[in-house]
Amino acid sequence: MRTLCSTTLIAEAMVIGFAALVAMHLSNVGSATLWTVSGVAMALCVLLCGVITRPGAVAVGWVLQLALIASGAVVGMMYGLGVIFAVLWWASVHYGRKIDIIKAARAQAA
Repeated sequence: MRTLCSTTLIAEAMVIGFAALVAMHLSNVGSATLWTVSGVAMALCVLLCGVITRPGAVAVGWVLQLALIASGAVVGMMYGLGVIFAVLWWASVHYGRKIDIIKAARAQAA
């Protein structure tokens, strides 16, 4: 699960950074506010990669996905990208857990 979720979160951090660049020119939000919020979100994505196997980390990831969808209020295209990343997050968690179960079974059999 760690690899799939981390890949999704790193890609999401990059998308947040690019969205902030777009929002600088398309929105009325101040640059300081925009980069503070975007920077915190990007840092959270990266930090979450390191603790993804800890209790509550997946829930924080879901909150992050909802925040990304909500950022569509500033840049309209983020509604769609947020939904895409929410689906990717679900797939990463769902299939990552399945992979972890298969790996544990193989390790136990060996």
